[in-house]
Amino acid sequence: MGSMKQLKILFLLIAALISFQCNDDDVEQLDINDPIVDPGESVVPTTDPTSDEVPPAAMNLLNELNDDSRVMMQAFYWDCEPVGSWWDLVSAKLDDWSDIGVDRIWVPAPGKGAGGQFSMGYDPYDYFDLGEYDQKGAVETRFGSRAELEAMIAKAHSVGIDVIADIVLNHNSGGDEQEVHPITGESNYTKFTPASGRFFRTWEDFHPNNLQEFDEGALFFAETDLSHVVANVSLNLWAGDDSVAKWYKNTIGFDGWRFDYVKGFPAWAVEAFVDATDGAWSVGENFDGNTDVVADWVDATNGRSKAFDFPMFYKMEQAFDGGDLNRLAEDMYWKRDAFNSVTFVSNHDTEKDPEPGNVISNKGLAYAYMLTHEGYPTLFYLDYEHEVAMSKEEMRRLVLIHNSIAFGTTDILHVDNNEYVARRNGDQSNGEPGLVVYLNLSDGEKTIEVDTNWDNTVIVDYAQNDLSEITTDGSGMATITVPAKSYTIWAPQSW
Repeated sequence: MGSMKQLKILFLLIAALISFQCNDDDVEQLDINDPIVDPGESVVPTTDPTSDEVPPAAMNLLNELNDDSRVMMQAFYWDCEPVGSWWDLVSAKLDDWSDIGVDRIWVPAPGKGAGGQFSMGYDPYDYFDLGEYDQKGAVETRFGSRAELEAMIAKAHSVGIDVIADIVLNHNSGGDEQEVHPITGESNYTKFTPASGRFFRTWEDFHPNNLQEFDEGALFFAETDLSHVVANVSLNLWAGDDSVAKWYKNTIGFDGWRFDYVKGFPAWAVEAFVDATDGAWSVGENFDGNTDVVADWVDATNGRSKAFDFPMFYKMEQAFDGGDLNRLAEDMYWKRDAFNSVTFVSNHDTEKDPEPGNVISNKGLAYAYMLTHEGYPTLFYLDYEHEVAMSKEEMRRLVLIHNSIAFGTTDILHVDNNEYVARRNGDQSNGEPGLVVYLNLSDGEKTIEVDTNWDNTVIVDYAQNDLSEITTDGSGMATITVPAKSYTIWAPQSW
């Protein structure tokens, strides 16, 4: 019996080894590292990675053309876990994110909030407590200690990634004492005496006061909404040598800013904050689907800040969830100013309270659209790390396509309720072929003849959803296909 048992074990070991070798031989080799997988998760490609997929020479072309184009990662989500060690978790992801083409990460507001270790940072109490003072029920913030934050920033810099801090310039929370407001006669918690010993505040620092009209913007919590014309406020936020802006950049090492809820304070405050940090890269959250509103705000900052493309977000939701791809032909901020448009499919707010109209459910098509079109794309942590939108393999492939061939102006070649075809024109003088993207919302395969810009050229689908090799004719025309509820991205097999 013992010898039979040993033979059975030996047979199983040999079978496992053969299976492993076969799978290893079949895995597509991209010029990017294997993805980091959280415990208990698995990577499930949308296509079987077999030798019949896009020829290796074509994938090599993407790697050869991969240039300085990159994407940003929103490196958190609402109520992110684990509490107390988020900075350490982000540090562990940085090598992978750098390898797939991330050059910036956006992190939450780092200061101590009124909620202590339960705070996501959007209730700022002590801007200068990054997890080292015992107040609001904890020493560390939800994300960890100051030392862990600085270690994460140093690691990011070592792999070529900038760190963008969320900055909340309007509403404050958690005042230590109530004060009677002499103008309103109301009693509010407006006396702030933070343990860092910096940026003490009283009622005079908030709305209303004797220096201005009450309504400076769309105030969030008027009684504790900072008044930026008050000297104490501007000195502590950006103007002083030890201001939040200068300390965050010069001492802590942040590289730029994401301004929260910019409707709540004047655009000149963003301009001043950015100027105080030598023109650091910045983006504002102007939560509005009206392209004029977003464009006017960027202009009001005198070009100091980019803006998240909320008009594009809402058009994608109407197109992909609403079942009408004609919406993609309508106005979006990137179509007016691609350089200042920061595009996204999901963020912490849309995922926190996913009501219809405020969240995109059909994320696969949305990411295919975003990563083939103009603007600076943002990946969302959950969509990538937890594979909410698609498998990591598919996301990595889309980012590689964005960084390699998604160049040039954009022409819409066809659009109707279920189909959308667009061409990125590239720049042949710079060796940029461009691409043709075909989106399909319907339940059946679709086919269309398009002008590709490439004469007598073999083209393939780099998304790997159609395995055909198609040769364009002498005028660049080709008949391309797309599977049901999917997308294809066509470009030359060689260039």
